[in-house]
Formats: sequence, C-alpha cells, structure tokens
Amino acid sequence: MSQTIPATESPPAVADRVSLDIESPEAAVTRADLELLLLIRHFELALLDLFGRGELNGTTHTCLGQEYVPVALTPLLQPDDYVFSNHRGHGHYLARYQDPEGLLAEIMGREGAICSGVGGSQHILRDRYLSTGVQGESLPVAAGAALHLRGTGALACVYIGDGTWGEGSVYEALNLASLWNLPLLVIVENNGIAQSTPTTRQLAGTIRDRAHAFGIRHHGVTSIDLTEIRSQIAPLIASVRTDSRPLVIEFATHRLGPHSKGDDTRPPDQVRHLPDWYRRVEPTPLFAQADEAARTRIAAIVGEVSARPLSRWSACG
Repeated sequence: MSQTIPATESPPAVADRVSLDIESPEAAVTRADLELLLLIRHFELALLDLFGRGELNGTTHTCLGQEYVPVALTPLLQPDDYVFSNHRGHGHYLARYQDPEGLLAEIMGREGAICSGVGGSQHILRDRYLSTGVQGESLPVAAGAALHLRGTGALACVYIGDGTWGEGSVYEALNLASLWNLPLLVIVENNGIAQSTPTTRQLAGTIRDRAHAFGIRHHGVTSIDLTEIRSQIAPLIASVRTDSRPLVIEFATHRLGPHSKGDDTRPPDQVRHLPDWYRRVEPTPLFAQADEAARTRIAAIVGEVSARPLSRWSACG
C-alpha cells in the first residue's frame, strides 16, 4: 500500500514509509495513510470494547478490514463534493474529517457530539456528509445532490454494500443518473456477505452487469495497495467531474468484524483466514510506533469523552 505522489512533489523519505507484505514486497504506505488506517482500526476496536463492557447502548456496525477503502479515496475527493454513507460508515466519516472525538461523542450521547447525540452510530449529518442506516436510501439522495452539482466540477460520492443491490431505490437512482448524466460516484464495498447471508446466495448475476444494464461504467478493484488503487481510479473519478457521467467502483473487500456488535454467524476459523492489511504489515519500528500512538490516542479520547456531560438537544435548534 502506498500513496500516489503527484509529479510536483518529492517522494516521502524512507523513514516516512513502512513496507506492507500484502501483494508486493515493495509496497509501502505513507505515514499519513498509515496513521489514518490505524485511527479507524483502533476507533472501531474501542467501540466493540465499550459495547462489550456495557458502556454503550443500541448497536454499531464496524468497518474492520475495510478501512483502506475510504483511505484510498481521501485524496481523490474534494471539499465541495458530497459524501453519502451508510450504517457501516465510521471509516467514511473519519477519513473525511479525522474527528474521532466528535464521532465518539455522538455515539455516546456526550457534549461535543456531531448531531447533539440524536444521530448515534448510523445517522450523521455534517456539512456535505450524510450517513443513514436505511438500506438504499442514500443513493437516490446522492443522485439528487449530483443533479445540483452537474457542471460545477464537484460530484456526489455514495458508499453502498453488495446487499443494498436488493433495493429498488438503487435501480431507480441509477436509471436517472444515467439518463441525466449525473456526476455520481457509487462506491460498492462488496465484502461478500449481506448481514448473515453470503452474497452468492442473495445476488444473481454481477454488480458489473447490473451497472452496465443502465449504461453506467463499472470498475472493479481487487487490490488493497493504495498506490495501485489510486492509479486505477483517479482518472475515472476525474472523468465523473469533467464529463458528468456516473461511475460504479466495486471494491472486493472483507468484513472482519460482526455485522453489528456481536452477531457474526461465520465460523471463527473462516474469519481468521480472511485477508487483513493490519496483520500483514511488516513489523517495522515505524508501524509499531504508529500503532501504539493510535491505540494510546483512542484510549485517551474514550476516557475524555466518557467524562463529558450528556449532550443536550432542542428541537428548536
């Protein structure tokens, strides 16, 4: 995994890179990418720990194993783009804002919460970012935002999973996006399982062919190397802006945690053998240092946010 470096910039020093034994022994990830990956990983682990200790109520859906998807997209999205997320959206939010304090306060209902604690884990609204726990809801809303953005150079990026392709609203939105030439970027995180049902048992055909049925371009990503991913998708995303044409990018990824906080129906051995960028990182001093720093930072945030007063909310603002 490594970051694509524009020709106008100098490569990061060797001390700022760490090798990942994933697909290529030369693959590397920059310090900034590594820190963001680890921030998301340890935030999600902290949430599961808080739920396990009975300090949080309700539910949550972690993105363990999928952290690299929003991290890969971070430098390719612009501040004036809209981002629409889903129930498994903590990584999307943290990659966009790097605000673990506000997100944890939202989930815990404490002061400083993004939405005064009324949105919780799944329903977040901030600037041009929106997440929802309703399957398929974000795509038609994203299409509406893309209609508004047409001709501006900005786009609407929406994250959905493979299971969401069973929702009729998905196809209605894709139909309009194609007909109206909308700058809509659909990021599919295909982790091979929809809650507890393997994708092969609930999805006929392929996502690629379903996109093509509407005349929409599709690009599949199987790599977890950030440089490779960005080199593939950067020109495609640029064309969404310049040509105002929708695009579906499908990531073949893996969900390492449960569907929600403790309902994984897969055998433990199956989950343990799924690819995980974290487990395959070469044990260099840089990684160990960054990993411990992220773990320590999240632990401190958990302690500080837990001590805050409960959030207060008024329907009148």
